[in-house]
Amino acid sequence: MDRVGERFDGLADLVAGGGVAVLSGAGLSTESGIPDYRGPSGVARRHTPMTYQTFTGDPVARRRYWARSHLGWRTIARAVPNAGHRAVADLAAEGLLTGVVTQNVDGLHQAAGARSVIELHGSLDRVICLDCGFRSPRAELDRRLRERNPWFEAQVTAVNPDGDVDLADERIDAFRTVDCAACDDGTLKPDVVFFGESVPPDRVRQCFAVVEAARLLLVLGSSLTVMSGRRFVLRAAKLDIPVAIINQGPTRGDDYATHTVDAPLGVALPELVRRISREPAVSSSP
Repeated sequence: MDRVGERFDGLADLVAGGGVAVLSGAGLSTESGIPDYRGPSGVARRHTPMTYQTFTGDPVARRRYWARSHLGWRTIARAVPNAGHRAVADLAAEGLLTGVVTQNVDGLHQAAGARSVIELHGSLDRVICLDCGFRSPRAELDRRLRERNPWFEAQVTAVNPDGDVDLADERIDAFRTVDCAACDDGTLKPDVVFFGESVPPDRVRQCFAVVEAARLLLVLGSSLTVMSGRRFVLRAAKLDIPVAIINQGPTRGDDYATHTVDAPLGVALPELVRRISREPAVSSSP
């Protein structure tokens, strides 16, 4: 594979022209300590994510999820943006982006300073009641769970991509969950889209609008394995909007891309920003 710098000449020209829609995936956050499902940090884990059907239909599985997630959330909450997130924020600050659509649920784009971020799959820092619809901060739930389970501590060696950790069954069996504080007995769920659950239609329409208004779709750190993200690449291709992909490893969108770079995002994106910053301004008209 060519060195990163040698792959950026044409891509830097495209991005410098502005009107860029960013679609980001888990590969952007791996350098912040959050693993992905399919990239280099996720392959060894063989983690099976929680499905919506299991979460809502099995109280035991739901308790298991909350016990694991109660510990895993602390790792997610402590994560900080890496050089890739900061580079995206730099591109936004230069007025080059039409918006950011992220498949991530960690809030690191916003923490880095990016604005106009659409969280396609929601965010782990919020909780929703499945009965009354009330949303509350994850920090508040964390406080309530600590009070209910003051004994519950464990050494976390690694967090899974959806924010939970692996625990022994005997520790999970003793864990006690809490219900919605607004309606007293509603079932709480992280305000994220689980596997087997549909993204709200209005949110999908917002994401399509960002892509359709762009002159370039820049995919960052996504294997595009599932249709949830790949559909935006397909829409861009249908509208003859160029697609550029920066990711570690091949993706299911490579056949639609005019530019591909196989490299860590924390290396590639700062290099892209550096190249753009020394170029003269380019008209953003199509």
